[in-house]
Amino acid sequence: QVQLVESGGGLVQAGGSLRLSCTASGRIVSIGAMGWFRQAPGNQRELVATITSVGSTNYVDSVKGRFTISRDNAKNTVYLQMNSLKPEDTAVYYCWAVVTTFPYWGQGTQVTVSS
Repeated sequence: QVQLVESGGGLVQAGGSLRLSCTASGRIVSIGAMGWFRQAPGNQRELVATITSVGSTNYVDSVKGRFTISRDNAKNTVYLQMNSLKPEDTAVYYCWAVVTTFPYWGQGTQVTVSS
């Protein structure tokens, strides 16, 4: 069994910053791509950013230049540094990882940006 545990969400004013972390644990042979998705009320879950095992990154256009995804392979952890946050970034953020070829999701962490 594999678990993804997120931390770092919270309430922040517009223009502020937050850093999300997600650590994978359990029966892990290898971890491929990791990433973050988000879902705002009434919206579909959308991809925010992904990072491959060798560090190649991909971002949705709305966060480019503001968010940075990174990972520490030794710690099985992926991070999302979020700067210049906007009210429209408010959502539940979900960690995602491909572990031994299977996709796993975290439980989600709430990010709320006040105007």
